[in-house]
Amino acid sequence: MKKSAQLGKIAFLGNYAPRKCGIATFTTDLRCAIAKERRDLQCLVAPVNDRTEGYDYPAEVRFEIEEQDLPSYLRAADFLNITDVDVVCLQHEFGIFGGAAGSHVLALLRELRMPVVTTLHTVLRDPNPEQRRVMRELIRLSTRLVVMSERGRQFLVDVYAAPAAKIDLIEHGIPDMPFADPSYFKDEFGVAGSQVLLTFGLLSPNKGIEYVLRALPAIVREFPRAVYVVLGATHPNLLRDEGEAYRLSLELLATSLGVQKHVVFFNRFVELAELMRFIGATDIYITPYLTEAQTTSGTLAYAYGAGNAVISTPYWHAMELLGKDRGRIVPFKDPEAISSAVLELFRDEPLRESLRRNAYRIGRTMIWSEVAKRYVDSFEAAQLEHSFVGKHAPVIKTLDEKPGELPRLKLDHLFRLSDSTGIFQHATFTVPNFAEGYCTDDNARALTLAMLLQRLGHGTPALKDRAATYAAFLNYAFDRENGRFHNFMSFDRRWLDQIGSEDCHGQALWALGTCVAEAGEANLRMLAAHLFEQALPIATEFTSPRAWAFTLIGVDEYLLRFDGDRRAERIRETLTARLVKCYQDAEKPGWKWFEDGLSYANAKLPHALILNGRRLGDDEVLSIGLESMQWLATIQKSQTAAFRPIGSNGFYLRGKERALFDQQPIEGQATVSACVEAYRATQDPNWVVEARRAFEWFLGRNDLGRSLYDPVSGGCSDGLHLDRLSQNQGAESTLAFLLALAEMQALQNTLASFSESTGR
Repeated sequence: MKKSAQLGKIAFLGNYAPRKCGIATFTTDLRCAIAKERRDLQCLVAPVNDRTEGYDYPAEVRFEIEEQDLPSYLRAADFLNITDVDVVCLQHEFGIFGGAAGSHVLALLRELRMPVVTTLHTVLRDPNPEQRRVMRELIRLSTRLVVMSERGRQFLVDVYAAPAAKIDLIEHGIPDMPFADPSYFKDEFGVAGSQVLLTFGLLSPNKGIEYVLRALPAIVREFPRAVYVVLGATHPNLLRDEGEAYRLSLELLATSLGVQKHVVFFNRFVELAELMRFIGATDIYITPYLTEAQTTSGTLAYAYGAGNAVISTPYWHAMELLGKDRGRIVPFKDPEAISSAVLELFRDEPLRESLRRNAYRIGRTMIWSEVAKRYVDSFEAAQLEHSFVGKHAPVIKTLDEKPGELPRLKLDHLFRLSDSTGIFQHATFTVPNFAEGYCTDDNARALTLAMLLQRLGHGTPALKDRAATYAAFLNYAFDRENGRFHNFMSFDRRWLDQIGSEDCHGQALWALGTCVAEAGEANLRMLAAHLFEQALPIATEFTSPRAWAFTLIGVDEYLLRFDGDRRAERIRETLTARLVKCYQDAEKPGWKWFEDGLSYANAKLPHALILNGRRLGDDEVLSIGLESMQWLATIQKSQTAAFRPIGSNGFYLRGKERALFDQQPIEGQATVSACVEAYRATQDPNWVVEARRAFEWFLGRNDLGRSLYDPVSGGCSDGLHLDRLSQNQGAESTLAFLLALAEMQALQNTLASFSESTGR
């Protein structure tokens, strides 16, 4: 048998201390255990950062990855290849990587030349389509897979068709702690003589703390010195979205139950040494989680392996670890069952001691030194398997194999154009032009952009504040008496029209539908849904095909969240049929279009049909959308194969000369968006080529060879004239570029993660 090369260098990829989360703690502990067990190995780390300033990492951290920046993952792959890493040990959890369902990490794995051993901290039984797609690709790209429970192994095989032979079951590691009497540690915390209950971990509503609180009155009646310790900071995501509302609700509940003297909250993330002292002082550890869907619980492993008596609800990991002689299982959301189990163990000290000793004995197989040995075995097996199978990953790729990076997202000019009312229409050079005021069109585009960036993981607090402002503008613009939006507002906040255009209304519906689909804040989502429902019905009275198209895109976004809304479905079908009829009436040999002329935002018409043909499963609708978009792509191409949109200085009437200038950024954005949708519908790489062609128009691949995008300001010129660029950078043009960039980032994420890069 062929021998594998000797292991020399291991790279650990995942969150890492001092970042405060369970994955970071696990990665740090695993790396340290392996480095201690095998001093001959170099153990370097490439962590993922969830904040721009990063963390004050120790020396073993050699490369840092920005969570939402796909090129950062590709640079990490280059670094790992160049530094001759023998095995990559990946820690996988859906929430720690960028992209849809954490798909950015797949782009990194695709470029690696060494074997990958992936630890799966979560294996979902009922994944959504994106999670399933990511998991199956992750399984394919990993040489070996590590799970921490038998249930996790079973799900990998049954749900994801993973080969059983590539799966290793290695329990969650725990510190090697001596078996001690809890009384030894209680003095340190001032609870000597008390019965101590403990729950620890990041605090969030799915932990079920409230049910233990409701069990306490019955417990303290019999054991008046009992104390329940809740140890851990509020989960960062919950803290960001809702503050400390959940913790406050628990404190109020304890007070209303009259047990506030028996409850202690430690609202902080504790280091390992302190955590083990808390565990040491505990008589009974409780995990009252609310659902069964947890294949691994690090907190349970720590408490169990340290010799705590454990009471738990029947989630999957608990059901494997605990049995009648190793702990107690109680039903979900059952305070009476919790109090009964606690009282049983408090009353019967020999029983409690027996559970502790049984758990501690089994826990000896879970200490980090044992876990480290088994991981090294998995690394060596992966290295041997990889030497047989091999993996193609060229060291150097030309541009047609690996296109250049997209510009970095820069929102400076967007924010400069925005104030507390909304976004200004125009700019003089890069300075907002107050005299031209605001319009609903641009505030709708700005809200759409904010939601798309949130979908991509770029939802910063500053952008969320702006999104609320843009939504507030739409709310104020909507005239509830006639069901229509105003469009133009002066600087002093006076409406300059009685009623806005149909296209303006459609743009607003597109933005509101996207907000319903993507808004992380519940109140903003509710406002958008309320407005959308009021503004949608009148769209069936419109005569503008572009208004229909904008509306259809908004309806599709809305139905991603409310797919049971029959009225929205009927309007989708009605407007789709109207666009199809427009095409059938206007299409002639050599003229595959919806009207007798091409004007502005042209690609939105085929885009709407491609999208809704795909959603409705209607091949005729999809075919018309693709056919018309292919014709438009041909029309919008110069002799040098650059993108050349229809000029707004006259447009293009059938049988007449087309206007070559003034070329508008909205055409580039609409074309990018339609081509990306065409690629989603067909997986035809030619649509990727067309999307890139249109996007590169912004960057200088155009008739003047001049970049409309200004990387200094972050804005975009208002148009391409016959002999010059417009020097002004208004809202429509800047938003067109940023929307196109967001679409291209989403496309690049998909290509890098799930398919080979497509050249021009």
